[in-house]
Amino acid sequence: MKIGFIGLGVMGAPMARNLVAAGHQLVTTLNRSPLPEHLSAEVLDSAADVARASEIIITMLPDTPDVERVMLGKGGVVEGVQSSALVIDMSSISPIATEDFARAIREKGAGYVDAPVSGGEVGAKAASLTIMAGGPEEDFQRALPILRLMGKNITLVGTANGAGQTCKIANQIIVALNIEAVSEALVFAAKAGCDPAKVREALLGGFASSRVLEVHGERMISRSFAPGFRIELHQKDLGLALDSARKLGVALPNTATTQELLNACAARGGAGKDHSAMVEALELLANNPINKDNA
Repeated sequence: MKIGFIGLGVMGAPMARNLVAAGHQLVTTLNRSPLPEHLSAEVLDSAADVARASEIIITMLPDTPDVERVMLGKGGVVEGVQSSALVIDMSSISPIATEDFARAIREKGAGYVDAPVSGGEVGAKAASLTIMAGGPEEDFQRALPILRLMGKNITLVGTANGAGQTCKIANQIIVALNIEAVSEALVFAAKAGCDPAKVREALLGGFASSRVLEVHGERMISRSFAPGFRIELHQKDLGLALDSARKLGVALPNTATTQELLNACAARGGAGKDHSAMVEALELLANNPINKDNA
């Protein structure tokens, strides 16, 4: 199958490689970055050209304005999409804007599924991403064979476009608050004079054990903050959560507090660090790094 893939960044490039490895032919358009290494793809001039050439168009972009530009802007997907095509947006963006993008694509006769992912760069490389989809059952079933080449836990959350994005926001709330909790616990333990590595080891054997404690707890101790998922992207996701909550009349007090910790990290130059670096904001408040040897 000829698949258009727009957004070959940290996540998109390995996802696209998995499609090529399965025998699909890839077409894309580039913005600022060159074609990633070890990725075979035909490069076209615009998103509209990609849409004209493709049976399925996948987008994997950083934020809502990026998807809007690629979908609806000059030379965008909506200008070239075929009535027989299916658009799959795997970006993490606004559920409300997603409804608008889907409506514009559907007016051209094409299908649309929003299918944001969780699992980070590791999951993208291993084709083990969790994929949360929103859209009509017929479109989801058509997308499913392609999604299975990039992920393992694939769920149709709802048959309305935007349902997948809502689920992804819920996921990002849980992840962020878990990172904050692990950060607080390790800062507390270190301030009390305990070895945070030993505390983490002990906690992994009990009810407090979690994937965040396992992976991000280790990063906090070793100071390994090379980005798997950047602070600035989690800021964006929590911003979507708080904006959506405000429109729904829902209070998210701990999400708001965690967003402020991410804001503090970004203000100190940490926007490009892994989101586990949230611990640095709490270390600053405690005036105590959890690992003095690597601080």
